Amino acid sequence: MKRLILLLPLALFLGVAVFLYRGLFLNPQELPSALIDKPLPAFSLPDLKDEQRLITEKELKGPALVNVWATWCPTCKAEHQMLNQLAKAGVVIHGVNYKDDSVAARQWLKDYLDPYQVNVADPQGSLGINLGVYGAPETFLIDAQGIIRHKYVGAIDERVWREELAPRYQALLESKP
Repeated sequence: MKRLILLLPLALFLGVAVFLYRGLFLNPQELPSALIDKPLPAFSLPDLKDEQRLITEKELKGPALVNVWATWCPTCKAEHQMLNQLAKAGVVIHGVNYKDDSVAARQWLKDYLDPYQVNVADPQGSLGINLGVYGAPETFLIDAQGIIRHKYVGAIDERVWREELAPRYQALLESKP
């Protein structure tokens, strides 16, 4: 009995160590999302450019990227030029301005250009919470019916676009009814 009591802490330690060791090899850009293959959550929030106009999930149709961004996010600034390039190339991008000051966000888009076809102001973060956002930037790939098909956490750069998002976006374009 004493041996069992002495081995119990060792067994617990080894179990925790194996669990933590496995975590070292997980990709932080691949955070699971319960919303994959489900529609965008229902919402009614102001348009960033015209706060009198309300936007709903019905206006965010794809195939499109839904990019969660904020002016306080340095990584968002790093990816913004790439988003402008994608928009110029014809990629449909919708924005969700997450927990941000709308005046600062409008100035940002004036200074750094606006790649978004629709831009939702989410000052309280309610849409972000419903999307399961951990922080900005996060990007969702939606199909023509507004169904979430993929989630990417982090900045989109040329490599991410080329290797991960462009093939998925192209497949959605080809399957569009």
